[in-house]
Amino acid sequence: MKKQWWHGKTAYQIYPKSFYDSNGDGIGDIPGIISKLDELQELGIEILWLSPVYCSPMADQGYDISDYYNIDPRFGTLEDMDRLIAEGKKRGISIVMDLVVNHCSDEHEWFKKACEDPYGPYGQFFHILPWHEGEKLPNNWRSYFGGSVWDKLPGHDDLVYLHLFHKKQPDLNWENPALREEIYKMINWWLDRGLAGFRIDAIINIKKTTPLTIDYPADRADGLCSPGRMLQDAVGVVDLLNEMADRTFRKHQAFTIAELFNWRKEDLASYIGDEGCFSSIFDFAETVINASPNGWYDQKPVEPEQYKQTVFDVQKSVGDVGYMANIIENHDESRGVSRYIPEGERSTEAKKMLGGLSFMLRGLPFLYQGQELGMENCAFPSIEAIDDVSSRDEYQRCLKVGLNEEEALKVVSHYSRDNGRTPFQWNDEKNGGFTTGTPWLMVNPQYKEINAASQIGKEGSIYEFYKSMIALRRDDRYEDTIVYGVTEPVLEDQKDIMAYFRRGEKQDILVIGNFRDEAAEVEIPELKGKTCQVLLNNGGTCMAVDGKVKLEALQGVVFEVK
Repeated sequence: MKKQWWHGKTAYQIYPKSFYDSNGDGIGDIPGIISKLDELQELGIEILWLSPVYCSPMADQGYDISDYYNIDPRFGTLEDMDRLIAEGKKRGISIVMDLVVNHCSDEHEWFKKACEDPYGPYGQFFHILPWHEGEKLPNNWRSYFGGSVWDKLPGHDDLVYLHLFHKKQPDLNWENPALREEIYKMINWWLDRGLAGFRIDAIINIKKTTPLTIDYPADRADGLCSPGRMLQDAVGVVDLLNEMADRTFRKHQAFTIAELFNWRKEDLASYIGDEGCFSSIFDFAETVINASPNGWYDQKPVEPEQYKQTVFDVQKSVGDVGYMANIIENHDESRGVSRYIPEGERSTEAKKMLGGLSFMLRGLPFLYQGQELGMENCAFPSIEAIDDVSSRDEYQRCLKVGLNEEEALKVVSHYSRDNGRTPFQWNDEKNGGFTTGTPWLMVNPQYKEINAASQIGKEGSIYEFYKSMIALRRDDRYEDTIVYGVTEPVLEDQKDIMAYFRRGEKQDILVIGNFRDEAAEVEIPELKGKTCQVLLNNGGTCMAVDGKVKLEALQGVVFEVK
């Protein structure tokens, strides 16, 4: 694997609507982000990804784009975006935007023109098929947000259009070269403005099976099938992605990271190898542990052993093919500490342990806003307090299978995407210091106890632990091992103990965590006769003597092995 400029960085995702509101309208904005760049620089962040800030009617929180060339007034102006890019560069922070090109908004000019003339050039920008009332729809694919992927084309009772997501997000027809040219022109326009690159949304969906009239066996009582089944048969997506990379990313040396589920080991080099179409992809394997085709109500809690083995399986599969991005949460997930740490054990120490076990893996550490504070899931008082469209669909599904409203709300509250979208908790003042107005989404009531002001500069805090991890990663003495070293799991048969070596040319590092609620002693024969120097410790006393490592409950430690 060739070394790249971004390998040694630490990345951070911002959900702009919930990060910091500079004008008191209850919505986070770009000037608010600019005002916090010094704090991000102090933490050690060098790559900053913003969820969409383009013009949008917000049917899916900005992932329904109505104008790719402009900034939504809620977030600021194009001049504000240029200033963010410039101010980021001054601080060594590369700005990355979301690239959402599987679909656009039904309020985009292209779709409006397609509705005016479905058989004209813009009608070919979308997947539009003939259909009449009473007939079977073209196929039985289910939208990711529930219901059929087909809806009537506005103004036409005899036509339907395809949307794998919300009905206000019509899928773009990537088989059309004219559509692709428009997308490449837009990408280059942003890169020429100084943008460092893109996080690429839902990109595997651009390639559909053909013809679009293929049905699959139903996987629920609604008679529909998840589009994921269709994607298994779709052929040729890599050709499209390489064309996009050649026409845009490669000539700008842009950093690109893709949202790519269900990749196969044999295809990985095509995605993130030295000649791959992306710089990196996210490791989502942990986020789908125990996922059920029936829905959230049927999903079981994640056990530490499941988390450990899933992480190690991915590390082994990737090897030296390329560089993955490691996460424990993002804007589409509930909070990692609430997902991977059992209820009742979410102490400061446990949160630091989980963060360390993920951060020290081989790959690009990608933090999500609030992760460095240990932000947890929100106790939503009612379904009305939840904005997320997928959560509302899951709530109705819970009711349909017999759960009462209280039970349904409990399920949805645990898995809702809004857990990651509640406003950032800056301090213990009103609205967590996020806004002087009324926040667009409720602030997690925990802001009194969990906030940035109470942790920055406080010895032993979660924030300072993350800051120390980032500093260690940037330390020239350990770069070879932490950034490029091999991940070698150990003690895989030890229940609720997660341990691995990072092996480099200069030294070996041991990362170990105890998920148990009691002290543990483990033996690692290789350590006999060697000295273990503590580089990071989440708290408490740890001992590594004569090949035996003693850990307190929920303790995580990083050793340099000499």
